[in-house]
Amino acid sequence: MTTERIVGIGAGAKDLATEDMTLNIGPQHPSTHGVLRLRLTLDGERISSAEPIIGYMHRGAEKLFEVRDFRQIIVLANRHDWLSAFSNELGVVLAVERMLGMEVPARATWTRTLLAELNRVLNHLMFLGSYPLEVGAITPIFYAFREREHLQRVMEEVSGGRMHYMFNRVGGLKEELPAGWARRAREAVADVRSRMHQISDLIMGNEIFRARTRGVGVLTHDQILQYGVSGPIARASGLDFDLRRDEPYLAYDQLDVRVVTRAEGDCLARFECLLDQVYASLDLADACLDHLADLPPGPINQRLPKVLKVPEGHTYAWTENPLGINGYYLVSRGEKTPWRMKLRSASFNNVQVLSELLPGNLVADMIAILGSMFFVVGDIDK
Repeated sequence: MTTERIVGIGAGAKDLATEDMTLNIGPQHPSTHGVLRLRLTLDGERISSAEPIIGYMHRGAEKLFEVRDFRQIIVLANRHDWLSAFSNELGVVLAVERMLGMEVPARATWTRTLLAELNRVLNHLMFLGSYPLEVGAITPIFYAFREREHLQRVMEEVSGGRMHYMFNRVGGLKEELPAGWARRAREAVADVRSRMHQISDLIMGNEIFRARTRGVGVLTHDQILQYGVSGPIARASGLDFDLRRDEPYLAYDQLDVRVVTRAEGDCLARFECLLDQVYASLDLADACLDHLADLPPGPINQRLPKVLKVPEGHTYAWTENPLGINGYYLVSRGEKTPWRMKLRSASFNNVQVLSELLPGNLVADMIAILGSMFFVVGDIDK
């Protein structure tokens, strides 16, 4: 018979050697990448069960979609993963354009692809800096933010926003690129690439970081498939799948998309996948800039009616977001607002696997595992 004791402030435990202890991690914000709660059952210092408890910052975006028109819902979709705003917008506009049977100008398609890859690098740099911080390394986050600032500057120049860009529109993009922007974007990409080795050397050459992450929190291939885990986390466990290559959208079918994988499936492998993905995305950004330079002048969006109504029907559009697969299921009844817009976010599935991943590990390794899952809680509580 097992006795469970919940230990809190002011509570005592008579004999912890024979009793399991239930420990709450969170729901305060500093515990993770947002307001998440983990309910752990401990056997000594080892985790015997784990339950991720979500919903502390739920904003009901999916219901709010239903009372806003197809232009306005972009601002809601923009915000659920606040590190991947441009990529979040893409799923909405791609779904609406598919329902309308609309062909987007080539200039808009290539610019979208470019900005999506720059946004991917921004997302990954945040985790490359914050994950070492969570296991005790302070310095890397300053290097990561320095490189982020170079890319943020060009993203802000083109869109007017630093986090929530609101640059996508149904039929293309908000407006033409500023004069000279492509040159400044190319310089920013080159600057970031030239200094990425500093971040890599600083972290990967640290024996303490490697000791804290190698062989820790191994996620198996079967667990990946059972829980629908995607993105760099899945590829670190050997799942060679990336929508940009396997079911291409935008201009990815004309690009050589390098899919970064690892076989180990541990915290270190997940970090290495994220690091190598930055280089792959910078290469794709350069390829997009080269193609844009060769395109003749032309429109960057389609003219839309004053009241945009989508034909009755339904569609499902999915994209390879920085954190994994994002899917948008759009149902229309021929009105100017969606009848239903269901969002399948990457972070939701990626966090659910913690209930299988954490048991058997030490409490001391929990933060290392949690940080390596690369999630944003707004992407869960959408």
